[in-house]
Amino acid sequence: MEKDYRTASGKFWQTVRRLRRGKQLSANTVYSGGEELLASTGDIVGRWKEYFEDLLNPTDTPSVEEPEAEDSEVDSSITQAEVTEVVQQLLGGKAPGVDEIHPEYLKSLDVVGLSWLTRLCNIVWRSGTVPLDWAARVVVPLFKKGDRRVCSNYRGITLLSLPGKVYSRVLERRVRPVLEGSWEFAQPVHMCFVDLEKAFDRVPRGILWEVLWQYGVCGHLLRAVRSLYNRSRSLVCIASCLDLQHALGNFAAECEAAGMRVSTSKSEAMVLDRKKVACTLQVGGEVLRQVEEFKYLGVLFTSEGRMDREIDRRIGAAAAVMRSMYRSVVVKKELSRKAKLAIYQSIYVPTLTYGHELWVMTERVRSRIQAAEMSFLRRVAGHSLRDRVRSSVTWEELGVEPLRLHIERQQLRWLGHLFQMPPGSLPGEVFRACPTGKRPRGRPRTHWRDYVFRLAWERLRVPPKELEEVARERE
Repeated sequence: MEKDYRTASGKFWQTVRRLRRGKQLSANTVYSGGEELLASTGDIVGRWKEYFEDLLNPTDTPSVEEPEAEDSEVDSSITQAEVTEVVQQLLGGKAPGVDEIHPEYLKSLDVVGLSWLTRLCNIVWRSGTVPLDWAARVVVPLFKKGDRRVCSNYRGITLLSLPGKVYSRVLERRVRPVLEGSWEFAQPVHMCFVDLEKAFDRVPRGILWEVLWQYGVCGHLLRAVRSLYNRSRSLVCIASCLDLQHALGNFAAECEAAGMRVSTSKSEAMVLDRKKVACTLQVGGEVLRQVEEFKYLGVLFTSEGRMDREIDRRIGAAAAVMRSMYRSVVVKKELSRKAKLAIYQSIYVPTLTYGHELWVMTERVRSRIQAAEMSFLRRVAGHSLRDRVRSSVTWEELGVEPLRLHIERQQLRWLGHLFQMPPGSLPGEVFRACPTGKRPRGRPRTHWRDYVFRLAWERLRVPPKELEEVARERE
């Protein structure tokens, strides 16, 4: 691995990912639509074909009149500078599409090669028709969770043609500018985590074109985007259960009208309150399950409103990463410190600190995070607890900064983003909200806002009243 780290970084990180994943089990059988177990290769291939045909070509989508592209509009041609910038940002080592063109092939093109690619993109841009290889997509099913023999437990990942992806990103860059504390007062917050059945695959494209047209994407640009095309969740937070039920009913009705369905088996309700409060939400006559905790976008939310459980999960996940690579990486003498620290910075730290921007760093949390941090760094430095080496000595020896400073710096950066958000943005509105009511007896918790204001004063010597002005002056 040390040789790969010095000479072939791609192979090195591929080995690290394989060691981290551990042994992967494969399913040699799948269930048919009628719950019959299929074992032969032909039957399995046929089942996958049937599953993705039904998934990607729904028959219950509404008929939407797609807006016509205005041919009279004169749009600028694609420039070589646009293509060059997109090609330079392609990541190497990615899987190719059906044409077997790898990213490295495009990144190695000289000026002449880029000019030919630009000319090809302009032909597609003016004609509104993409080549067959660009339209052909390789769908690779990746297992999510559950029974490996059930096709619906897989997510289809589409491998696109790299030249077609370059063209798509040029269009995306042109479209983008066009589109461009309740706990303290004992007020329950009712939440519903809604899951749409195969939302990404089933979204009606006619509605997408209509939305783009309403936002001002039209003419050649809309036609070009349409030529490329021939599990998401929504978090709703409303004051009362009745209001939430009304909004949920409207949301489900709109989804039905668009040919999409709310997955009642995966959608759940939760109430953020000091005591247990019932919240009966229904979708299509089915009652959603009420839970005490829910993992949303990789972060665990609990009905108690605390982040302790989430921090415990992050520490446990980081410990699992270290266990998976302990003998092969962490304590392997043949591997240099530089390689080990690269793994520490790129895998261990992001796993440990995911979602740390909203943590309240109490003394207990700081102590636990530092213990998890030093459990990795001590082994890299070749120390043990019996050596009684101070953490500051280990940081200095390895040339790394304390993880606490990294967390605090990112929290202050997020505070600046909140101040810079325009009116109407949800994170900014939540940050500025001031709940009213009677506070119950007992010591109140430390709010993130109070914590980060104090942190800004301790680290930057900026008083709370001047924080917004300082943040808006930042470039």
